[in-house]
Amino acid sequence: MNITLFSIRSWLPVVLTGFLLTSPSVARAHCDTLDGPVIKDARAALDSGDVTSVLKWVRLEDEREVREAFEKTMAVRKLNSAVRDLADRYFFETLVRVHRLGEGALYTGLKPAGSVDQAVVLADQALETESSEKLVKTLTEAVENGIRDRYVEAAERKKHSASSVEAGRKFVEAYVVYVHFVEGLHRQMKDAGHHHNADNGAGHEGH
Repeated sequence: MNITLFSIRSWLPVVLTGFLLTSPSVARAHCDTLDGPVIKDARAALDSGDVTSVLKWVRLEDEREVREAFEKTMAVRKLNSAVRDLADRYFFETLVRVHRLGEGALYTGLKPAGSVDQAVVLADQALETESSEKLVKTLTEAVENGIRDRYVEAAERKKHSASSVEAGRKFVEAYVVYVHFVEGLHRQMKDAGHHHNADNGAGHEGH
């Protein structure tokens, strides 16, 4: 496999992006939480009376539905605070549902604030602060520890693997966990590289 610590550090952002995008629990916890970026833009749009800032979250063909929901919300939210809360919730629900539909994902309702995965929080903070250092440091340590912990377990069990069939099976269990973890990292590196090259090619053709 020829995986080095340097290559892990270099590819960490794309590797973790792959994990985040392919993890259903993380995907759900990001775009459909009340403190996620979609709802953040939705609140700003309602406060300003301009729907433009949320349209980037939906496909062009879904824009009309979001605009209509926004207009209905704006028309009634000024009546009183109770109506305002219900109207805002209606708009949030509509926006997130349409957004997830555009991603080909199921909508299972809005999630409470604070349920965003910590890695995603750090990813958003990196964009806001224009620095990825904290994100890279935190996740690099997580990947390094993940490899070391699985390696130590497999190596320790290997020492006793020939003593009995049971000991051999315990080694195999640890070996499978260890190798699959490393293999998963390597696959993400390779896949991210292919996607990056394809995106670059498409970008050049478009211009």
